[in-house]
Amino acid sequence: MYSSDTPERDVTPIVMEVPEEIASERKRVTIGLPKSQSASERRFPLTPEAVRALACRGFAVKMEHGAAEDIHYPDLAYVSAGARMCSRQDALRADIVIHLAPMSPADIRMLRHGALLLSLANFNRRQAKEVIRELIERRIINIAIDLVADPAGNHPFGDILSEIDGRSAMTIAASMLADPVSGKGILLGGIAGITPCEVTILGSCLAACAAARSAMGLGAMVRLFDDDVYRLRTALRQLGGGVIGSSVHQHVLENALRTADIIIVTDSDRELPIDGDINRILKRNVLIFDLSKVPGKAFPTIQRVDLGELDRTTCKETTGFCFANDLNNEERARRRRCFVNPGSTVPRTAAMALSDTFITLLSQIADCESAGAALPMTPGLQEATLTFMGKAVNEHVARLASMRYTDIRILLSLS
Repeated sequence: MYSSDTPERDVTPIVMEVPEEIASERKRVTIGLPKSQSASERRFPLTPEAVRALACRGFAVKMEHGAAEDIHYPDLAYVSAGARMCSRQDALRADIVIHLAPMSPADIRMLRHGALLLSLANFNRRQAKEVIRELIERRIINIAIDLVADPAGNHPFGDILSEIDGRSAMTIAASMLADPVSGKGILLGGIAGITPCEVTILGSCLAACAAARSAMGLGAMVRLFDDDVYRLRTALRQLGGGVIGSSVHQHVLENALRTADIIIVTDSDRELPIDGDINRILKRNVLIFDLSKVPGKAFPTIQRVDLGELDRTTCKETTGFCFANDLNNEERARRRRCFVNPGSTVPRTAAMALSDTFITLLSQIADCESAGAALPMTPGLQEATLTFMGKAVNEHVARLASMRYTDIRILLSLS
């Protein structure tokens, strides 16, 4: 026993002080930004300004070294904005991973179980069955941002990307035609006394309207075709005068394709109603751009060239428009290509356009307890979800993986 003169023993528990930065790091949701390893996908989701805004909202951003090289931002710009540079594996181990290009099975195996993966739909991805099965095995919540819809039925990400595709396709086409060596050395139009080039656009969606608006601004004559008369009427009203609109009648379409210098295909899920081989009616050196989500259906016999994979040197070698060394070869001169993925040629514009939308989406997810909890609470996310709780919840994805489709509403009601 202790006497009254004996000082009492201090029984206050010892509390180890944790640096404020570390303590807050444990509570913060991490966002991983790995570098795209796909030759055809140069777009990056976030600018340094967007990273700074997300850091201010409580996110911890982990970014692979050199991930933003394609949009010409150095790592230091992201570090100054609050991002932490790390290895590819660390970036893939984040709570939320943003990766626009199709991921390899090896990368998916590095994702943590139950992580949220924000990507594009990539329905034409390679190794589709293996990739989807890896996503399901690791119970990854894969959301296709281009399918996300808002309460008004708009697609914030998809509409931005479609508009960029339409405008960049027309910019590339104008540049190819103006090239005096590889192209025809001509302008689209706008010169008094000179017949303008003809642009035929199949579809009247946002990408089609963006391409038409750019073509009109350059002085071209534009024809717009669509089977949906109501959508066609809306597009023509928005574009104003100067655009010729028509339903898809076989003979009218054939005549337009026969004289077109540039052909733009958007949202086409079927072959064109043309008798016989379409190559017999297309003009020599015609430029074809397919902006469909799954390109190739409109012109299945014409070889596709992914513009995202080409640099300035290989573009002239592979597009079929460099005839300087073989001008007398008729077969080569008539060779045609169908160009896809024009949006990847302007990745910095895409990053600036996507950043604000990502901030809004990620802020909505952060307000929920988990990514899974955000699905029933955030409008438009359910339809954009491809895999959830180890199930394929998108019909197209289920078909690609030869698996049974599960309605996500059933899973949400059970969770």
